[in-house]
Amino acid sequence: MEFWLTARNGEVESVSFITDGCGYSLACGSMATTLAEGRRIEDAAVLRQQDILDALGGFPPESEHCALLAANTLKTAFEDYQKRVKGPRKESRREQAACDTCSDKDCSAAKRKNGESDQDFADRQALESRLCRIRRKIVVLSGKGGVGKSTIAVNIAVALQMVGKRVGLLDIDIHGPSIPTMLGLEGKTLQGGANGLLPVDLDELKVMSLGFLLPDPDQAVIWRGPLKMGAIKQFLKDVEWGDLDYLVIDSPPGTGDEPLSVCQLIGNLDGAVVVTTPQKVAAADVRKSITFCRQLGVPVLGVVENMSGFACPKCGEISAVFSTGGGKQISVDMGVPFLGSIPMDPAIVTACDSGRPFVRHAAASPMAKIMREIIRPILALEPAAASATIIERIENKEETNMKIAIPLADGKLSAHFGHCERFALIEVDPAEKKVLQREDLDAPPHEPGLLPKWLAERGANLIIAGGMGQRAQGLFVEHGIQVIVGAPAETPENLANSYLAGTLQAGDNVCDH
Repeated sequence: MEFWLTARNGEVESVSFITDGCGYSLACGSMATTLAEGRRIEDAAVLRQQDILDALGGFPPESEHCALLAANTLKTAFEDYQKRVKGPRKESRREQAACDTCSDKDCSAAKRKNGESDQDFADRQALESRLCRIRRKIVVLSGKGGVGKSTIAVNIAVALQMVGKRVGLLDIDIHGPSIPTMLGLEGKTLQGGANGLLPVDLDELKVMSLGFLLPDPDQAVIWRGPLKMGAIKQFLKDVEWGDLDYLVIDSPPGTGDEPLSVCQLIGNLDGAVVVTTPQKVAAADVRKSITFCRQLGVPVLGVVENMSGFACPKCGEISAVFSTGGGKQISVDMGVPFLGSIPMDPAIVTACDSGRPFVRHAAASPMAKIMREIIRPILALEPAAASATIIERIENKEETNMKIAIPLADGKLSAHFGHCERFALIEVDPAEKKVLQREDLDAPPHEPGLLPKWLAERGANLIIAGGMGQRAQGLFVEHGIQVIVGAPAETPENLANSYLAGTLQAGDNVCDH
């Protein structure tokens, strides 16, 4: 959607627009022009989503985002007008005061920059009010397309969730948004909240992608740089991300508009994960991504070598398909960490196509364990690296005997974890892949926060459940207990044996408690 306006003596004379969107988008654009024409510039520039919806008499909830798009695009047109006709002005006393979004008087949003217009200042404060509630921002980059960057981004986000973190996933691949498909969110639409767009919620993972705004998944997005910059700015400024521990940003390949826009808008990215494949052509482009990060002051957390050989689904043997070691050599040459090699596995492809994150869906597999290793340097950004310590403790326990806790109902796994009456505690030897013994325990009285401590005291290292809320998962992780959700209603022995064999297939988080 684009708007053009003419103004005279501080009033809007006429407004025109174009859109390649749906009928609702057309209606919202038309109403926005009607509401703006004849008004003072200052009044027309603050038209809101709700003003457009009220004038139209309401919309289906799944299409209300069209009104927000119209309001924000019109607002951008007025910003451009103000930049052209107004020069810099002195700060007022109110503008010199601390930003209303926080009490930090040293906050970069507290003062107007030289030459910054009223609207630019307000926009920057709105952007920083969102970003200051996100502790860490991580971008996933690749120098070349087709290296599996989106797969890595999705699994990083879900792996962070599995260690109890509050996570958002932002897809800024404007021309090829694939995150909705990889998470089984195709056909989902965005809803408007009190203060902006609500990201799509997937078991408390907050997801935003242009794919949610396209009426037809086959529709081509034909945008130039300024439109891309505007869309990414909206994704950061106008989306109600809330309080997050991590925002993982899936960037398109290369070093063009999208990654540059994110780096400029956020300004203080905590790090980049760079994805490559082993062959020389991809590795050469990845070097450019590392140089790009260094020129913009973005720390490189490390390089992931994806598609590093082929893992036979029958015997597990890895055969080299491309040349090997390209990612590791880049790390040595460029002086950045090497985060690991991930072989091609048909199960990863199946998981992506079916919309199930592999790191959760096949949590017990060797490939999922490699993917979990990738988040170590991300977790190490925390001062005490508490979560990294937890992962290390979990992985180390797998080298010796461990205990798997399974909630029971009628002798099989219970979907409602917190309300089960009994637990099977299965002791296993991971090295020998054997079940050693089973002990059945009566569950303690239901009390919030009790089960993690109770099971940890009984030596549980892992819980296999049908479903569990995100907060409960975080509590178990804090007690050093790994969680796998979405397991089938099988007997405890079958589940334990599947886990040891690396064939346990986890589905959706079926519990709604």
